[in-house]
Amino acid sequence: MSETENQTKAGFKALSISPQLLSVLDRLEFTTPTPIQELAIPHAIEGRDVTGIAQTGTGKTLAFGLPILERLKTEPGIALILAPTRELAIQIDETFQKVGRSLGFRTAVLIGGAPMGRQISQIRANPDAIIATPGRLKDHLYQKTLSLKNVSIVVLDEADRMLDMGFAPIIKDILSQVPAKRQTMLFSATMPREIEDIANSYMNNPIRVEATRPGMTAELVSQELYVVKHEDKGDLLAKLLYENKGSVLVFSRTRHGARKVARHVHMMGHASAELHADRTLAQRRAALEGFKRGEHRVLVATDIAARGIDVKQISLVINYDLPDNPEDYIHRIGRTGRAGETGHAITMATPEQCRDVRDIERLIKQEIPVSPHSEHKMERQVQHARPPFGRAQASRGRQSSRPQMGRPFNSGGQRSGPSPARSSNR
Repeated sequence: MSETENQTKAGFKALSISPQLLSVLDRLEFTTPTPIQELAIPHAIEGRDVTGIAQTGTGKTLAFGLPILERLKTEPGIALILAPTRELAIQIDETFQKVGRSLGFRTAVLIGGAPMGRQISQIRANPDAIIATPGRLKDHLYQKTLSLKNVSIVVLDEADRMLDMGFAPIIKDILSQVPAKRQTMLFSATMPREIEDIANSYMNNPIRVEATRPGMTAELVSQELYVVKHEDKGDLLAKLLYENKGSVLVFSRTRHGARKVARHVHMMGHASAELHADRTLAQRRAALEGFKRGEHRVLVATDIAARGIDVKQISLVINYDLPDNPEDYIHRIGRTGRAGETGHAITMATPEQCRDVRDIERLIKQEIPVSPHSEHKMERQVQHARPPFGRAQASRGRQSSRPQMGRPFNSGGQRSGPSPARSSNR
């Protein structure tokens, strides 16, 4: 073994991980701990409550997974892991299967769209960990097919996303049914007040570790902005797919929009699939697996794919629509530029969406360069200050999927007529 390999292996060894688990990590070529793993694992193995702040794709699953595997080897109880989407729950289970299978670690995955009978069989097999989405876990609790009395470790993964999806009341109800004597770990990309309230109410003196500053975009992802009329987006997408030959992930704001864009991409002759909430669980898994294997060059998705999909070598992310929430921009473009690879993200915005772009830029603390091939320029100066884009604006944006088109900018970056109403095309 080379000196470098010895050093990287010592990285995990320094985190108080047992030789048996170190051997598994070495076999799987998990050699170098990520920053969030280095910060969180030692405290979690000690049984401390942990609040971890880190972007998606930074190794959070192992940050809580390895301590769970270590602690449940010698201590009674089971782990309960809550995730906002089916895709993320499945990915967490895949990681546990990969690392824990040889140790005899068993899991039950409780997600919507899957047969209840199969999930009940998994529960009756006495799993070491239950990985669930909040809604389906609530169904099992309501039907009394599951008891949480033996839960000793709780993990809330992508907590900010779960709150954005309206799961806060369910999460609080679930936590009220878990024994008070437990370890709780909460991982999130951002730390809004609602999450701080959960930490204060349901966690015991948690230690906070932060691997990345909230708002940080992936360092290896270059960004580019096209200012384009809504009706010209399809032509621009065709041009971008022709010029970029690698795998491409296209984000649409709505399910209807994703279906429409996916049909358009298919008519262009590209091998493609779609991923959104209107697809069955089997269809969503097939789309994601086909994209991972390279059977589909293009995946058109809503923000359910912004977190919790781990696909290597996505060369390009295209934001066909701006996200409802600026933070989701960070998660979207974080799907490329992973595992040390470089990536590129292209965002389409209509001229009327300059303020929405500014909200994103304020969050990431940098301007997104406008492509020299963009049809229009983007107004950088906002005339009237306003509060940051938040949930109230996001909710208003969801009320209508039809853009309110206004007058475009002229070549000088100024409006060619009276100022239009702010677009709700988010």
